[in-house]
Amino acid sequence: MPYSDKSPVELRNMFGANLRALAQDYPSISELSRRLGVNRTQFNRYLAGESFPRPDVLARICNFFDVDARILLSPVAEIDMDEKSLNDPYLQGFLSDAAVNVPETVFPSGFYRFSRRSFMDPSKCIVGVVYVFRKKNSTFLRGFEPRAALSVQGLPHDCRAREFRGLVVQQDDGIAAMVSRRGAVTCSFNYLAREASFENNYWVGYVARTIRESMTDNRVERLVYEHLGTNLSKALAAARTAGFCEVDDLLPYHKRLLRPAEPFR
Repeated sequence: MPYSDKSPVELRNMFGANLRALAQDYPSISELSRRLGVNRTQFNRYLAGESFPRPDVLARICNFFDVDARILLSPVAEIDMDEKSLNDPYLQGFLSDAAVNVPETVFPSGFYRFSRRSFMDPSKCIVGVVYVFRKKNSTFLRGFEPRAALSVQGLPHDCRAREFRGLVVQQDDGIAAMVSRRGAVTCSFNYLAREASFENNYWVGYVARTIRESMTDNRVERLVYEHLGTNLSKALAAARTAGFCEVDDLLPYHKRLLRPAEPFR
């Protein structure tokens, strides 16, 4: 249906659906409405498709979520897809082709337990959980930094600050992922290749940070991913062990694959 033929009810419903999609990454509607400077009751009316925001409030919402006023007209997932850098025609046949249709057989969707040595303290390791999923033709990952890993650096460690997301692309012998926290405050490059194992559910590679060379901190460490499947209970059990741990406290096969006694080459 052309935009000009949409009724006010249809436009309100579209805006409400888009706003619900944008808000789903935030744990609290009360906190989100507070950050937007919008009354909670009024914000609920927007979410329900019962009301439009004033132009100044719409501008505030668009700026916060980094979208434009087309959220009144089109599903937010479709807005600006052709204008994103990865979809630019200049990359056609290069990076963009590798970024789509990563086969499930190469890197299946679901939860993964990961482990690596700490960049700042070689005597410690970091253990965590990420979720890998498909959306249209792309493969993404999402996870949260352990609170302790940010607090020791004096950084905020609320849920929003700890979240990281990444794009997975297929390589000749595995996958690569560009991963960042919100606002591109940090960025890392991950490479993983499947490791032969009894259940064929381990990937080994490395993670590299995009920082200057340092005399005290490492920039590259080995990385292990263990596919846990799609069982949420299993993922939650793994998540409860997330954070710093001693090398000797790693799961035995993780420790074997990380080879903590051997320098990374």
